[in-house]
Amino acid sequence: MFDKDTYIRRRSTLKQLVGHGIIVFFGNNEAPYNYPANAYAPMRQDSSFLYYFGQHRDGLVGVIDIDNDEEWLLGDDIDVEDIVWMGFTPSVADLAAEVGVMKTAPMAQLKGIVGGRPIHFLPPYRHDTKIQIMDLVGLHPSQQKEKASLELIKAVVKMRATKEPQEIAAIEEACHVGYMMHSYAQMLIQPGIKERFVAGQVDGIARSMAQGNSFATIFSQHGEIMHGAPTDAPLEDGRLALCDAGCELNDYCSDHTRTMPVNGKFSQRQLEIYSIVEECHDYVLDVAKPGVKYMDVHFAVCRRMTERLKELGLMKGDTDEAVRAGAHAMFLPHGLGHMMGMDVHDMEGLGQIHVGFDEETRPNLEQFGTNCLRMGRRLEEGFVVTDEPGIYFIPALIDEWKQSGHCKDFLNFEKLETYKDFGGIRIEDDILITKDGCRFLGTNRIPYHPQELEEFMKDNEKRINTHPFDNSDKH
Repeated sequence: MFDKDTYIRRRSTLKQLVGHGIIVFFGNNEAPYNYPANAYAPMRQDSSFLYYFGQHRDGLVGVIDIDNDEEWLLGDDIDVEDIVWMGFTPSVADLAAEVGVMKTAPMAQLKGIVGGRPIHFLPPYRHDTKIQIMDLVGLHPSQQKEKASLELIKAVVKMRATKEPQEIAAIEEACHVGYMMHSYAQMLIQPGIKERFVAGQVDGIARSMAQGNSFATIFSQHGEIMHGAPTDAPLEDGRLALCDAGCELNDYCSDHTRTMPVNGKFSQRQLEIYSIVEECHDYVLDVAKPGVKYMDVHFAVCRRMTERLKELGLMKGDTDEAVRAGAHAMFLPHGLGHMMGMDVHDMEGLGQIHVGFDEETRPNLEQFGTNCLRMGRRLEEGFVVTDEPGIYFIPALIDEWKQSGHCKDFLNFEKLETYKDFGGIRIEDDILITKDGCRFLGTNRIPYHPQELEEFMKDNEKRINTHPFDNSDKH
């Protein structure tokens, strides 16, 4: 939680942006895991509720009555039975005072406070919230996403997209834990260790050094599967392992990806592909800056990637024509990155059309690959976005395009056949858009340059006997 004045200022700005009416922010409730008393833990508060009201307790609703200049925090105080099991929890009035809200009431009074007026609400994503909205305004859950307040969505996106200095500091801290997560994975990786074991160690760091994971850890030798979950498969000599993981700390996220040779040494073929991804990843630092569309950065990376793949004989033809035709999506079927902040895909639940795009920049939903571009709008100082190019060899996609002849003028299918066992490579870091350009977030860079990475992994047996948080000289 930040200081009280932060939340007072944010709500004041929001009132000015929305201008009229009554805004209702629904906090999250506990969610049962497999029976009512066994809930997912820890409870994760709704990010927009946190942004304006700052409190993590379940069962809260924040109301901002713009027309009457009133702010409310609603919720039920806990009773002694709850205290026996859960310990002391401050009263709703105390929670409200901590964030500068003057009025409180039990949840049963919400309908009376709203007074039958239309409300501004954000698109709900939990079923219990949908029921609350239906009870409050009589709107069926099937209609709620469509009826969510566009004025409120745009105002929240405008505010949350530009990160305040204290938010940037929180992301930097999360990135430091991300460094520990990924560098420890690099210490552990060696033939014979199971994917699930490495992923579990990564998750343990997120849970012991932060609030937990910012998303489910991706760890797999099948890097060509975008969201490859860890399995019981042992790591195999000669293969690549991809780790995509992040943590959440002080309500802000990190998100990094590294791809490593299981035996600690890239083969020549692996190095050729890896060096292209490395170059594209670093190229973003040269072109991303305020005023530039991230869609243009994406396609600049795609052209750079196409040129390099042509050198290896995997692509052919005119580079610009190949990219316009979407031939590069054979290798990069996703966008270059996404917004990041309180959510790892920041504000995605508010509608990507409002978060990653705007009236000027619209998505292309028709072309394969480009339809997965999450962030295309012009960059502004204070934006935090991910930089995550990759090259993947997906056997089913190769077969389908080869059979249909799709982009045959730009792809060498005969050579692609020899890469079906390759897997995939992705390198990802979080970047802050600064006044004149951009920079990586986090004080420590997770090794990714090939020579540096190989050197770091060289003596894994010695490294895994050293705790990753040990700052002594032996580390």
